[in-house]
Amino acid sequence: MRIKLSSDTLNNRLGALAKTLGAGNKNSSNILNCFLFQANEEGLTITASDSENTMTTTMPIVECDSNDMFAINAQLIINAVKDLPDQPIDIIVDNDTRAVQMKYANGVYDFIADDAYAYPQPQAIGTNITTITLPAQILVDNFERTIFATGDDQLRLVMNGIYFDLTEDYAAIVASDGHKLVRNQIYSIKTEAPTSFILPKKPALLLKNILNKDESEVTIQFDGRNAVFTFDGGALNCRLIEGRYPNYNSVIPKDNPYYVAIDRKSLLGALKRVIPFASESSQLVRLDVETNTLTLKSEDLEFATKAVEQVPCNYSGNKICIGFKGSALLAVLSNLIFDDITLCIGDPSRPCLVLPSEQPENQDVLMLLMPMLLND
Repeated sequence: MRIKLSSDTLNNRLGALAKTLGAGNKNSSNILNCFLFQANEEGLTITASDSENTMTTTMPIVECDSNDMFAINAQLIINAVKDLPDQPIDIIVDNDTRAVQMKYANGVYDFIADDAYAYPQPQAIGTNITTITLPAQILVDNFERTIFATGDDQLRLVMNGIYFDLTEDYAAIVASDGHKLVRNQIYSIKTEAPTSFILPKKPALLLKNILNKDESEVTIQFDGRNAVFTFDGGALNCRLIEGRYPNYNSVIPKDNPYYVAIDRKSLLGALKRVIPFASESSQLVRLDVETNTLTLKSEDLEFATKAVEQVPCNYSGNKICIGFKGSALLAVLSNLIFDDITLCIGDPSRPCLVLPSEQPENQDVLMLLMPMLLND
């Protein structure tokens, strides 16, 4: 078999697929350290898998003289093409000996392919399938807002993924580690029969990195165990987290009475400056809010360090004080990418809501952060 294709296009596709493989491309099965290539006159499909997540991408080719498939060690071919200037390359495969020859303008590579027929096939989704479609832009935006809030709990595996809660009124994309929570409601996505699934963190990261932020559509098909995300030029088949996700709506306060409108970047900058002076063990940062002023305070009594900084805000109620773990508040402010935000605060022991002052069209974005108790 002989195929001709662009080295630059091949390099870009391999770079995107490489993140699917295990850490350092060290999988339990040697075949999973390979890319699977399937060629025909319509194009070249390349597959990468870690056994739980399988991603495919399709790229155009200049020539192909037969329909066949072969597997090549991922690190080998990535290293072979990553520094090549853009040019046509020929890949010639001997189907009997699995010998591979890759020719380019000034040289040639020779190596042996692995057994393509040993490459594992992804688990097919069952017959009870739910299908939804949404723009890639919305999906990527929601992944960027939620991935940081997923847990890493070996006892509560359901908290380690992103929860898709599909209802008759909206689709909610939710993540929580028990200390912080993100809920995105998308009113343009609805289902007649309420259903849900929990997407692991890794496929969410893969999709965030490979999808284009545009109006192209992503189709999601899922059953109780597996999901397939189909997008322009490729697809991701992944295993879902099984289990019951906690009732996330029950922890969201409905009547926090104090609203503090503030510039997110100003608050984020001040927070970054006061965190280094907080206690290393607690990372407690105190927020004191008075008329049109928010004061951040941190201190470490053991090392006699202290920091105080004021940030202007829009607030006209009674003085309120609340404490947060600095790194958790930093993560929330870093991932809520809006210029102006509103802090919805109750008493110092109740969760604080962080909202964009202006919601995206047909969406409702909410972040929640649990406070730390203050000494006074």
